[in-house]
Order: sequence, then C-alpha cells, then structure tokens
Amino acid sequence: MTVRPPQALAPSFTKETGLNILEYELMSERADSLGRHGLKVEKALALLSERLAAGCPPEEREALLDDAADKVWAFFIQREMCGLRSQKDAISRYGIPREVIARLGIVRKKA
Repeated sequence: MTVRPPQALAPSFTKETGLNILEYELMSERADSLGRHGLKVEKALALLSERLAAGCPPEEREALLDDAADKVWAFFIQREMCGLRSQKDAISRYGIPREVIARLGIVRKKA
C-alpha cells in the first residue's frame, strides 16, 4: 500500500503562484530576446554575404566579419541562457562561415 501526502501539501505547478508567474515571464523574455538576436545574426550574415559577393575592400570585409562575429557571439550567449548548450544546429541553420566562428569572443579595442 502506498501513502501519498495530502494534495494541499503537494507543490502545484499549475496554480498561479507568484513564483510560477515570474518564471513564465522570464522564459517569455528569454525566448523573445533569442528571437531578436537570431534576426540580428541573419541580417549581419546577409550583409556580409552580399558585400563579399560584390567584392568589398579588405577594410570593409574585416569590419563586416567583426560585426557578424559580435552578433553571433551574443546570440550564442543568449542560447546558453535559454538552456541550449550545443551550437552545432545554430551554425548549420544560419550557415555561419568559419571565418566568423574563428572570431567569436575576441575583444577588440574601440578606436
């Protein structure tokens, strides 16, 4: 015979307690932020691809690679905050070039 505690003493995750509401709001904000970061990555990579195809000068190429790397780095950090530890699927989904991946996390001096 199994004895279970009274339902009044069992923790409920379906009731609207202050903690559950806060956790829901935090998850919502994380997901929204992840989406915004994803859009920034898409735009930076599209601009990089477009300008490289047009034959941009080396200085512009370096600036575009640095900008794309910064956007991807922020996106990866946001993914980890959401509990997504592996970045392999994001790299393949967004088609992130190796040149960008090689620059992730590099701190550059501001001119």
